[in-house]
Amino acid sequence: MSDAPQRKLRLGDLLVQAGLISDAQLQIALQEQKRTGFKLGRMVIDLGFVAEARLLTALSEQLKIPFIELRHFKFDNALIQSLPEAVARRFRVMPLSREGGGVLLGMSDPLDLFALDEVGRILKSPVYPAVVRESELLPTLDVVYRRTSEIASIAGELEGELQDSDFDLARLGAESNVTDAPVVRLLQTLFEDAVQVSASDIHIEPDEGVVRIRQRIDGVLNEQVMKEARVASALVMRLKIMSGLDISEKRLPQDGRFNIRVKNRSLDVRVSTMPVQHGESVVMRLLDQTAGVSNLDSSGMPPDILQRFRLLLSRPHGMILVTGPTGSGKTTTLYAGLAELNSPENKIITVEDPVEYRMPRVNQVQVNPKIDLTFARVLRAALRQDPDVVLIGEMRDQETAEIGLRAALTGHLVLSTLHTNDAVSTAMRLVDMGAEPFLVASALHGILAQRLVRRVCENCMEDHDASPRERVWLENLHGCSLEGRHFKRGGGCHHCHNSGYRGRIGVYELLELNEPMIAALRRSDPQAFAEAAAKQPSYRPLAACALDYALAGVTSVEEVLRVCATLGDEVGV
Repeated sequence: MSDAPQRKLRLGDLLVQAGLISDAQLQIALQEQKRTGFKLGRMVIDLGFVAEARLLTALSEQLKIPFIELRHFKFDNALIQSLPEAVARRFRVMPLSREGGGVLLGMSDPLDLFALDEVGRILKSPVYPAVVRESELLPTLDVVYRRTSEIASIAGELEGELQDSDFDLARLGAESNVTDAPVVRLLQTLFEDAVQVSASDIHIEPDEGVVRIRQRIDGVLNEQVMKEARVASALVMRLKIMSGLDISEKRLPQDGRFNIRVKNRSLDVRVSTMPVQHGESVVMRLLDQTAGVSNLDSSGMPPDILQRFRLLLSRPHGMILVTGPTGSGKTTTLYAGLAELNSPENKIITVEDPVEYRMPRVNQVQVNPKIDLTFARVLRAALRQDPDVVLIGEMRDQETAEIGLRAALTGHLVLSTLHTNDAVSTAMRLVDMGAEPFLVASALHGILAQRLVRRVCENCMEDHDASPRERVWLENLHGCSLEGRHFKRGGGCHHCHNSGYRGRIGVYELLELNEPMIAALRRSDPQAFAEAAAKQPSYRPLAACALDYALAGVTSVEEVLRVCATLGDEVGV
């Protein structure tokens, strides 16, 4: 790879020479560049004079440098970290690999000689340009420049301060205006990293001699261990003050919340503390309020289930339950349904613990057991407020269940959640909780059970053949041969943090009650209810829905097996 003399050409001349744009188009682009300050390459693409792929291919050919698709590139993490993030972002560049005694540098503008010289000086190595898409480069920079090293550095700085015998820990937590205090910068960096990797939870766990910072990404925990054990107490102190908790109480669990802006996002943070052997463990649930409430169209529901669920929501009364384990997206689905019902004509009241998403026009009440503001008490008051729709955060006891069922019988649409494995076992769970079978049979209209499965990362997706044992099991689930069918899995890359998965999608089953099921409910006959449900033509179990996604290459066989393992005997696992 040599320094070709063509690199000294101006981009405009090069594009005209290559026949990609005319002189007149170049003049228009130059005028727009002068007005906006954007780079010329960006202007000719935005003006529609040339497609990005065609421009980059022409640059690659004219300059005799490679054109690299970052989506499929395997990165050298140590090499990337040798170039400071600020420099990479300033020049829109990224070290890709070591080649020919130097470094191959991905650049959105390979004609930027100053950037080449500066990066070469920093890396102390010859630098060879490669052209990459700017639209791929910027998100990739977000992925590869994780803040783990910055977190460790600040933690070390904070540990040094905490070893000072004159250091006042309470003052550290109270100085809310000192934004350069190490504990403030450490928390800010923790939140920035969590937002960057789309983490749903942050765990701070003190252990013997270390503190563990764990982030839940796509339902799976990722761990960073820091040797600065004393840091945990400073973090807990600061978080308690931010959440309005009692900093002197370390023997009892506490719950609180606060709002914080991180990278132009408004995060609602729910904080839970718990005394453990080596201090206090803290778990923070991060709710991104900036994105707002999602809608049903973006939920990933199969079209037939989506249509039937919308029909259930359009009924004037009755109860609809959404079920699944913790973290399966039940509340998100209910709020997406509420968003469709939220109109000036509908009075909506929600009873939650806690209120997760704030919605305009909706009367949202947070229960508070300390002052006897329980689900049942709020529900009774809510029904005197003339609501059309009532959302109950969770069916927790017999009293709440019965009030909700009676409300569904008296002209209200009632939405709620329940922790059950699948839709079929849900109705009987209400009866087991003490609700009268005739009430459940009369009021319950539909049950939506769901799970979240991880999507295979598109950047490192590869073919995968199921093992003979897995194939037999999958064929039994599918009901016919899967000979010749291939599945997908992720090989692991920087985009998915080497997990092979990126993002999640919902898996659903919808059970609408019909006469045979209602009759079985009235008799409290779970066997007859399950048999009637299995015979309903529109009912497909969760495992079958998960297999559909695996056959479509959206998720992996491993994820199908994981979903089915949570269902137990119902699918013969």
